[in-house]
Parts: sequence; C-alpha cells; structure tokens
Amino acid sequence: MQELINNFLFILERFDWMSVIDIALVTTFFAILLYMLRDTEALTLLRGVFLMVILITLVTSLVNLPAFSWLVNTIAPAMIFVIPVIFAPEIRRALERVGRFSNMDFLTRRSTPKTRERTENTLQEITKAAVRLSERRHGALIVIRRNDFLTQYYKNGVYLNADLSAELLLQIFYPNTPLHDGAVIVEGNRVTAAACVMPLSASGVLNSLPERSMGLRHRAGLGISEVSDAVALVVSEETGSISIAYQGRFIRRLDGERLLNTLRAFLLPEETPGRKSAKAGEKKAEDEKQGGSPK
Repeated sequence: MQELINNFLFILERFDWMSVIDIALVTTFFAILLYMLRDTEALTLLRGVFLMVILITLVTSLVNLPAFSWLVNTIAPAMIFVIPVIFAPEIRRALERVGRFSNMDFLTRRSTPKTRERTENTLQEITKAAVRLSERRHGALIVIRRNDFLTQYYKNGVYLNADLSAELLLQIFYPNTPLHDGAVIVEGNRVTAAACVMPLSASGVLNSLPERSMGLRHRAGLGISEVSDAVALVVSEETGSISIAYQGRFIRRLDGERLLNTLRAFLLPEETPGRKSAKAGEKKAEDEKQGGSPK
C-alpha cells in the first residue's frame, strides 16, 4: 500500500497542463466508445471486462502472487487480438457511421424542385397507407432508402420495381398474401422489392420499452436502422401503433400528421444549404431514445 501511495505522489508531482490535455483526450476516446456502444449487448460485456481488469490489478498490486501475476502478464497480450473479435459488429457499425459523414445525403444530392415534389408525393402515399394499415391492424415494415445501398436485402426478397402507391402497399401487407411477410424496400418513388428479410437488432432498446407487443417486425426495423441510414416504418399487427426506426432509435405512437412530418424531416431536404431537416429528425429520435413520446 505504501508503494502505491508513493507512486501516486510521484505522478502528482509531475502533473502539468500537458497531463490535463492527455487525460482529456483519453476521456474523450472512452466517452465516444461508450456512446457508440450504448444500448447494445457489448456494453454489458465491456462493463464486465473493466471490472475484471480493475479486480485483477488490485489483487496483483496489493498481494504478492508471483504465479498469478505471471499468468496475467502472459495472457494480457492475447487480448489485443481477442477484443476486435468480440466487438467486431460494434467496430464495423462505428466505422460505417464515420464513413457516412463524408457522404452527402442520397436525396440531398438530387434536391431539385421536381425531385422534392416527387418525394413529397411519395411520403404522402406512404403515410396514407400506414394510417389505413394501422386502422385495420395489418402489420407492415416499410424500409425507405436514403444513402446506403440495400441491394443485399432486396435480393433475398421478391423484386418488383413498381410505382409506389398507397393501394399497392395495402395489397402487399394484406394478411395471408404471398408478400405480406417481410419488409418492403422503397427507393425514390418506387417499390424496389417486397418480402425482404431484414437483420434483427441485437441491442437492448426493445427490451427497455414497457410494451411487450413489439415483435420481429420492430426488431427487424430497428436492425436495418442500425446497419444502414435507412428509415424503417413499422405498423404493429397487435396494437396498430405506428413507429419509425432510425439510427438504432425508435419514434413511437405516431398519428398521420406526426408520421408525415417525421418522414419529411428525415427524407425531404431543405432548400437552404446544410441538412437541417435530417438533423431535426435525428434530434427527435435522440429525444425519444428511452421509448417515450412527446406530450
């Protein structure tokens, strides 16, 4: 213990402004890491790793255990290779998010008056279909592409390449029809494919919500929002509630007006420079990350 105190005093004597900057950078790194791992199973695993490291450090520092210390020193270098394997999905997701910052939004690149009008008509048709599906308690999952390509997902479904309309979406999601299971992928003003299989979310977001009516559709909608920048619209078959998943967050309990405004925020770019509307939608998703809805 005395040696530990002496080491602490030795470090404190040499503490200067560069040390403050050094500590701030390390703190920022871990803050970003924890932010990217939030609401994932990896966060629980990371907590366990930190607790084990702290416990082992205390044991080897306070008690003279030569054999155990040798074992720890021998195994520690192997963790450099083990950690990337354990956190591979989270590392990939983080790199994808970084890569998106260098890309302009898919719709923003083609933000002409004609494109805006076509996008507005598309969003109105989707909203009309979602409200009617909600009234009839017909489950639905509509994935709207933004910038990231979704080719690998519509290849496992039924390719349609049809003009989007509310009637088409209602027919696709009518119960017991051949295409009602799975997701519909929308690109621009066209339905690219139906009955597509989406990746299921492994995060803890759905587990933290009070409702127990969220099943595979919600997990699939959340999953595709975690691995891409797509907007996923989910209609619950049990309750008829309408939700939107974006960047691993849910906006729930939407009526027709709120749904249309939220879709506009994500998918209809502003005429002024920048990405104000997309940021507004992202802020709304962040505000409701705990599963609540605005009063």
